[in-house]
Amino acid sequence: MSGRAQLMWDEAVTGYDFGPDHPMDPVRLALTRRLVDALGLDREVEIVSAKPAGESTLRLVHREDYIEAVKAASADPRAADASYGLGTVDDPAFAGMHEVSSLIAGLSVGAAEAVWRGDALHAVNFSGGLHHAMPGGAAGFCVYNDASLAIARLLELGARRVAYVDVDVHHGDGVQAAFWEDPRVLTISLHEHPRTLFPQTGWPEETGAGDGEGAAVNVALPAGTGDEGWLRAFHAVVPELVADFRPDVLVTQHGADTHFEDPLAHLAVSLDAQRAVQVACHELAHEHAGGKWVALGGGGYAVVDVVPRSWTHLVGIAAGRPVAPETVIPQGWRQEVFARTRQLGPMRMTDGRWPVSWAEWEAGYDPADRLDQAVLATRRAVFPLRGLLA
Repeated sequence: MSGRAQLMWDEAVTGYDFGPDHPMDPVRLALTRRLVDALGLDREVEIVSAKPAGESTLRLVHREDYIEAVKAASADPRAADASYGLGTVDDPAFAGMHEVSSLIAGLSVGAAEAVWRGDALHAVNFSGGLHHAMPGGAAGFCVYNDASLAIARLLELGARRVAYVDVDVHHGDGVQAAFWEDPRVLTISLHEHPRTLFPQTGWPEETGAGDGEGAAVNVALPAGTGDEGWLRAFHAVVPELVADFRPDVLVTQHGADTHFEDPLAHLAVSLDAQRAVQVACHELAHEHAGGKWVALGGGGYAVVDVVPRSWTHLVGIAAGRPVAPETVIPQGWRQEVFARTRQLGPMRMTDGRWPVSWAEWEAGYDPADRLDQAVLATRRAVFPLRGLLA
């Protein structure tokens, strides 16, 4: 085991571009990569590319007819078949779509292989985390589900148990669907309540089926949940389940769209709380998975102020060189932000809320509180299925 962290990166991922009016602007990836460099983290990680996922790898999760539909739309976007979710408002077809989507998937699969084989202890692919893609269709800005593919590859390589923790503001529906009946994969998603946000799934009663009953976990948070509630919910559910599951590898998805500035959702989480959860995931990997950690990006549509800072913190934590929240962002990076976007970049690596705090669940709960009701609903739905006290 080298112990060195890998950052999976290929400049070609910025070609994952649905067009100038689409919220998923690839500038968020480019600016994150540049901020990693500006803060010197490129010297602390091994920067690695990978081959695009081939058809045999894509078929670990996706149907062959869907892969062919993506290829056809990639070659001629006007021929996109909307029955596969392609050529829609959320997922417009674009030339080269198959190639760049396969590359992002290949980077996540490569991260999983590196961690499993011991080439790295931690691996980060912040271009990944495209968790809405289904076996037979695109959805929610996601063409191929790289998170599911990374997990499927780990299982193929011999992993007995993989835990997946998703803290994107949207439910990790595609990953849940891929492993709905598989007891080898524990999927945990913390997200805004499906009553108020796409994809309208992720209710606490969704717990898996067949042999996988109790292996799907959903915490549906009330709109407006802020730092204290978000962290309270995470710590009231995730650590106990991961400890009980004893995964061989921890895979995490770190969508930055829980932030209070994000234009597409309704939580009120700060950058500092996002950093706190990244630290917690790192600790969980060391406590329960022998340190084996694959960390992915995800959503995030405040593409200048939030996403680059959040994922740069993630890279720093994985590299063992966490960036202090009070760190001043180099002027050179802020100049590049303005040149690319005509926006003013943030000044520091914090929203001014560090250190963040929350009330531990073990200290008691208020059954009249909406956040505590959400946590209780999840614990009551899942914990008894796993032999744990709700």
